[in-house]
Amino acid sequence: MKGLTPRAIAEQLDEYIVGQDEAKRAVAIALRNRWRRQQLSEELRQDVLPKNIIMIGPTGVGKTEIARRLAGLAKAPFIKVEASHYTEVGYHGRDVESMVRELVELSVNMVRGEMFDQVRPQAERNAEERLLDALYEPAESAADDADRREQQSRARERLRRLLQDGKLDERPVEVEISEKPRVIQSMSVGGEEMGFDMQGFLEEMLPSRTERRRMSVAEAREVLVRQESEKLVDKQAVGRDALWRAENHGIIFVDELDKVASSGGETYGPDVSREGVQRDLLPVVEGCTVPTRYGMVRTDHILFIAAGAFNVAKPSDLIPELQGRFPIRVELTDLTKEDFVRILREPKTALIKQYRALLATEGLEVEFTDEAVERIAEFAEQINQRAQSIGARRLQTVMEKLLETVSFEAPDMEQKRLVVDRDYVDGRLADLVQDEDLTRYIL
Repeated sequence: MKGLTPRAIAEQLDEYIVGQDEAKRAVAIALRNRWRRQQLSEELRQDVLPKNIIMIGPTGVGKTEIARRLAGLAKAPFIKVEASHYTEVGYHGRDVESMVRELVELSVNMVRGEMFDQVRPQAERNAEERLLDALYEPAESAADDADRREQQSRARERLRRLLQDGKLDERPVEVEISEKPRVIQSMSVGGEEMGFDMQGFLEEMLPSRTERRRMSVAEAREVLVRQESEKLVDKQAVGRDALWRAENHGIIFVDELDKVASSGGETYGPDVSREGVQRDLLPVVEGCTVPTRYGMVRTDHILFIAAGAFNVAKPSDLIPELQGRFPIRVELTDLTKEDFVRILREPKTALIKQYRALLATEGLEVEFTDEAVERIAEFAEQINQRAQSIGARRLQTVMEKLLETVSFEAPDMEQKRLVVDRDYVDGRLADLVQDEDLTRYIL
């Protein structure tokens, strides 16, 4: 984390997202401040709160992608939630505190996965011994002498070498598998909200179920490695580390915040519930304690990044208390033809690179000329201007329609090289783009 300076963070975001420099700078500073906070004294550290961010911009301009990539750089627990999915307490819908519980569950999975990686060498050795026990059962003999034991040891080691070389992967074997019954999450929600881990309590009470299953050696190895990893990992340590990570590094991306903002004037009808959602969201954002099945979680230092188009409502239509908890606001600009050209070419996972790689699996080499790329971008911009703009997502629709025939016929094509030029693009898209009705329903 120390090497992730704001400039380095912005440069890494540039590898995946075109433009939106102001938003990249804001999230880069927010992420760096998390590292800076950890370097402070304990007394000061508790009072340094994250500067939550509101991203304002139309759909498809990179709001979600910026937050998702940011979490990936920091290896932080990250969830995306829709503000419109929540309702005020007392109404039918989801409780806003559930977003924190989901973040903790994700954090637990991350920590458990990392601990599994740490103990995997030992787990593999243990699983190998269990497999050898299942594959080789020495005959019982009354003469339990040293020669007999030495002979059995050599036979076991020969079998071990075959197992390690993968020569026994397809051989069937019968192994004993022990599984804990899983309690359905919905059964324990009520207890969880009261601060009681009902799900964990029931799982501990129910006995493990043991059964013998017949499967290939390769399948049995993975099952046994997972079982041995579970034995080696300290579940309480997983819970402690996951809670700390969620509290200090967690990122919650709240999309469609504008959908719960009142459009001004008197509040009545649906606006009452919208304001109720904001008031329920407020304590979670400003800092409260949320009970989860792994323990209590403080939300004071979770970074909240909100986003919305704010076409009808404005950020100032949010209740003042919630506005104050999102001190940083950045506006993302709509995408132009030049941006579309860069999106098609520059990112590490650019659309053109994706389609070339997909069709290469069929032995088909596809090349896009510069004129073709510019024409695709031009069509995408035209459609966004005439129909409802969906930003960069329009490129996916246009590219899929452009290469639909090739994708279908690629396995049977004799010619294994295709050059996509301006004429090819015009021949497959020009009529669709010019016909407004077809554009609406197809592109």
